[in-house]
Amino acid sequence: MSSLAHPDTKTRTASPANAALPVVALEQVGMSFAKPSGEPLPVLANIDLEVCEGEILGLLGRSGSGKSTLLRIAAGLVKPSSGSVHYRGQPLRGPQEGIAVVFQTFALYPWLTVLDNVELGLDALRVSANAARERAKAAIDLIGLNGFESAFPRELSGGMRQRVGFARALVSEPTLLLMDEPFSALDVLTAETLRTDFLDLWLERQLPIKAMLLVTHNIEEAVLMCDRIQLLGGSPARIVADMNVQLPHPRNRLDPAFREIVNEIYSVLTSRLAETTDAPSAASRGLALHLPEVSSHRLDGFIDTIASALHGGSAELEKIAASRMLKVDELFPIAGAMHILEFAELHNGVIRLTAAGRVFAQANDDERKRLFREHLMQFVPLAAHIREVLDEREGHRAPRERFELELQDHLNQSDADSTLRTMIDWGRYAGLFSYDDHTRSFGD
Repeated sequence: MSSLAHPDTKTRTASPANAALPVVALEQVGMSFAKPSGEPLPVLANIDLEVCEGEILGLLGRSGSGKSTLLRIAAGLVKPSSGSVHYRGQPLRGPQEGIAVVFQTFALYPWLTVLDNVELGLDALRVSANAARERAKAAIDLIGLNGFESAFPRELSGGMRQRVGFARALVSEPTLLLMDEPFSALDVLTAETLRTDFLDLWLERQLPIKAMLLVTHNIEEAVLMCDRIQLLGGSPARIVADMNVQLPHPRNRLDPAFREIVNEIYSVLTSRLAETTDAPSAASRGLALHLPEVSSHRLDGFIDTIASALHGGSAELEKIAASRMLKVDELFPIAGAMHILEFAELHNGVIRLTAAGRVFAQANDDERKRLFREHLMQFVPLAAHIREVLDEREGHRAPRERFELELQDHLNQSDADSTLRTMIDWGRYAGLFSYDDHTRSFGD
């Protein structure tokens, strides 16, 4: 990766000696959950991950890719189905002193003050009451909340509540800090401020922590903060790329070297997305095909956007995301759905309408629905299956529960539920079937 030198930049790098022994290491880690049938459903496979002293490692992937599960395994909160986890060279068999977690949600006790919430971070360490109070005050001051010790969470903004979450994690003076999308619940400006303040504390060595693992689905956030980024993809999820970010701090989003790394990540992720949503291979997975949770109307509008004079039927995903202010978790499901339905192709970070996509963009409403129905029946096995069941039944009705149970033999419950919701939306739009939410049944 490109690296620019500047005399005023802040740098922090791991020494060779420290880098040799990871703070935490996951070796060949796999994780499976049980299907209703009792059979294992793998969600993580053959994960090798190391976080070394002096670095921020980013774990980047879409929602549902297994990032949070992997973080909880690294924290000792979840035991993997296979493989091993070591902290400081020793097997990790449960929650470990020296490891702290900042979660996506604020997770504060509303009846406790800021000071009391932060002191909870010391509960398991058997620190005396006086020492706990002093350490909590110091953490609050460090994270920029001095003067709010007696405030309750309801009195604080979202950004301030998340600062309390950071202070609670830091008060135990951890060696390793694990962060599960800690800025994603905040508005853009608040997230940027907190992210910058926290990164400054790290670069200026004001934090007790030695290494960090940041789970995120925000590509720019990962490039802004991390020394190294691992991309998680596939089903079950694997590490599909490991990228060094050799840019000095502070990093500038408009820097060509910064944009080059962002584009490279988009390219890797879209190539993986294209592989997993390729229509022939998707159709071959049958009911195991997980449909992205994207409404038909959003697909309709997105096709129009790409077909517009501005894009002419082809656009870089990064530019589309920026112009429409879409997060990766909003953009990739849309692109994936279009690829599954063969209305678009994905290649090297670019989405391009297929011939069918261009016809769809020029068609009237009735013609769009007819074309959508044809592609739904051809490329989405669940759609053809529901239609076949309805045609075989007298009265042409079938309970939702039947399809829920079938899907859960192939997908975890969350993915099965979201796939069926998407299927109901797409099927209604295409006129393929109706759905009655009161009776929870499909029909003509």
